[in-house]
Amino acid sequence: MVDIKTRANPLFLREEELRQGIELLFFAYRDFTAEPDSMLAELGMGRAHHRVIYFVGRHPGITVTDLLRILKITKQSLSRVLSQLIREAYIEQRQGRTDRRQKPLHLTVKGVALEQALTANQLTRIAGAYKAASAEAVEGFCKVLLGMIDESDQRRFIRPGRPEDQTAAGRVTAGQAVRGRDGR
Repeated sequence: MVDIKTRANPLFLREEELRQGIELLFFAYRDFTAEPDSMLAELGMGRAHHRVIYFVGRHPGITVTDLLRILKITKQSLSRVLSQLIREAYIEQRQGRTDRRQKPLHLTVKGVALEQALTANQLTRIAGAYKAASAEAVEGFCKVLLGMIDESDQRRFIRPGRPEDQTAAGRVTAGQAVRGRDGR
């Protein structure tokens, strides 16, 4: 594991420590997305396609409205990406069971295979980093990430009926970020 140049002082975070955190995020994200980016480029796709495929896979039956809320992109941007994914048979829209106007999104068999291929390297990378760190470090990492997410999105990581998933203030705990909304 790489030894960090400076240890963060819990009382005072100097600008240098904050900038180092920004750089670590940039480098981690670059390496985290490198293999999926390469795979997507071969298919004439990009990161927007990856995000759509990932979240439709994580939330089968998600509506376009809910997907827009998660991705925080315009309808026009999503429409371009989603149209290509539907046309190339990675995603299908089905008629809603209760409201026929809704068209929930689902990955096709081809879409599931692509999502698994794109995610495999990322799962391995995260698992390796978690194994190299202590449980406390993983918990701290998750707390930092959750602290950077808008409060409205932090609620996605709360599992109903699990009081241990909330602090006294009703905020998300770091363990939820590890498990995710679905407990995985």
